[in-house]
Amino acid sequence: MVGVGVLIQDEDRYLLIKRAANPDKGLWSVPGGIVELGEKVVETAKREALEETGLTVEIVKRLGVVDKIEYDKDKKILYHFIIIQFLAIPIGGELKPMDDALEANWINGNKLNEYQLTKSLESFLKEIGIYPEK
Repeated sequence: MVGVGVLIQDEDRYLLIKRAANPDKGLWSVPGGIVELGEKVVETAKREALEETGLTVEIVKRLGVVDKIEYDKDKKILYHFIIIQFLAIPIGGELKPMDDALEANWINGNKLNEYQLTKSLESFLKEIGIYPEK
């Protein structure tokens, strides 16, 4: 499945959401979701950001691609998401956790390691150089 993730930045803060559904229910991540048939990935990113946070965003650039593969206890694949990660900035709306988000918080970049992030997000943030060393 192809999905998007939207890293929303406001100066030195990033917006994290607490996931309401599996995979990774209860962990912190970025807004995102599955690309709908016929929908361009940039439009998916904008839609998912709005649906989960109440914010209208402008996509700044594509940051990279993540393979998120989850296995069950017998090592069978449960999920395989190909996630295209985007950087965005807020341009309107009011922050309010909605849809698949239990909570939504602005986090200073140097405090990202204080949150229980999804493994794939933590790995990606390290890859792009914005995850602080502990």
